[in-house]
Amino acid sequence: MTKGHPFERDAFFGMFDDIDVNWTHVEQPAAREFFNTELAANYEALVMYDMPGIQFGVDGPVMETPSDSYKKGFTNLLESGKGMVFMHHAIAGWPAWQEYAEIIGGRFLYQPDTLRGEGRPDSGYRHKVEHTLSVLENHPITNGLPPEFQMTDELYLSEVFTDSIEPLLASSYDFTRDNFYSATKAVKDGRMFDNEGWDHPDGSNVVGWVKHYRNSPIAYIQGGDDPEAYSSAHYRQLIQNAIQWAASDAALDWARLR
Repeated sequence: MTKGHPFERDAFFGMFDDIDVNWTHVEQPAAREFFNTELAANYEALVMYDMPGIQFGVDGPVMETPSDSYKKGFTNLLESGKGMVFMHHAIAGWPAWQEYAEIIGGRFLYQPDTLRGEGRPDSGYRHKVEHTLSVLENHPITNGLPPEFQMTDELYLSEVFTDSIEPLLASSYDFTRDNFYSATKAVKDGRMFDNEGWDHPDGSNVVGWVKHYRNSPIAYIQGGDDPEAYSSAHYRQLIQNAIQWAASDAALDWARLR
């Protein structure tokens, strides 16, 4: 599922053609129709590279609240145990729906907001970061990856709910205010690559995790901004593994036990 954030389509879908998955593409807002148990029944997992619930206007982002029927359909899928993989900017989706952040395990904030009852600053971004990823746990998602590997990709200084995730990957980059730029300055003030006057506490360097929500196995992979990431053999292995894990009976059993 895509739309809501720009990306290079040919390179992105070329990655899916080259990994060992059979896939179907649908864009938002039509993708919302698949969040019900009947339409989703033919699919073993849902993969989100979308950013629903937010539109960018001249005065900054405008938040949309999802309908009750959409939330009910989504909840029914989670109760049924549908596996889900969230990629990169999907963590910014549905900012007006607090539960969505709990489903994923964190949130990228385009503007300051309240999260888990506390006021939080807007999140930070940094493109073309050359960093080392370290595997934290032997897991089906990290199967076939070396203990450490290099990538060049966009990273986020954002909210990570470390109390509800099982970390799989960590970055060598320093997730501190000085290394990132303010999201609000970019989308509201039109000032890209600017952190003047912006403050943000140090963040987590965990960039890949699994969790459960209700009966569903959930995976989040922070990487995946552009063709340089899509073409990485290690990133392709990671995405293939994440999808195959989320679609597996073992992952469903793991989530149900929790």
